[in-house]
Amino acid sequence: SINQDFRQDGSECVEVMSRVGVVVYPTDTVWGIGCDARNSSAVRRVFEIKRRAESKALISLVADIAMLRECVSDIPLAVTDLIKNTGTPLTVVYDHPSGLAPELLAQDGSAALRITSERYSQELCRLLGAPVVSTSANIAGNPTPLSFEMIDPYILDSADYVSRYGRDFAQAAGASRVIKVSADGQIKIIRP
Repeated sequence: SINQDFRQDGSECVEVMSRVGVVVYPTDTVWGIGCDARNSSAVRRVFEIKRRAESKALISLVADIAMLRECVSDIPLAVTDLIKNTGTPLTVVYDHPSGLAPELLAQDGSAALRITSERYSQELCRLLGAPVVSTSANIAGNPTPLSFEMIDPYILDSADYVSRYGRDFAQAAGASRVIKVSADGQIKIIRP
């Protein structure tokens, strides 16, 4: 059954991440490259595989608001409302989240986090018990893969695990909207 495959695939994927592995998996937006967001060496490998400058911060996914609160102690009410009421994936850049690998932080100490409502990526976060890095499964500067077929074979070969779930459907959404919230609660739109 699809549920059993889904669970089996998810637990294999998480097992690889817990051993510092890098995985390719479907998210609420596009196919992503990911790893345990707490692990520096795994995060560095994601940058290497993508051939992306380390100065460009990566997004991490969390399963729910409770997991988000473990990283961000002070979430302004306006942001909680936005997250609850948005119909589309919304990434929020928070000032000083905790518990993430330092490589995920921008120069100002901020980092981008998104609550995923897509069940596979949500399950990965839950099983890992931590945020999962999510950056599009492409070489920096190349087109973003909206379906499994679009992923460069080099990316698939470089990963330690490639999810079997979701290969047969295209992701409906492109990249997420991105907003930045400062400690005083000011909200700035970065990517509409």
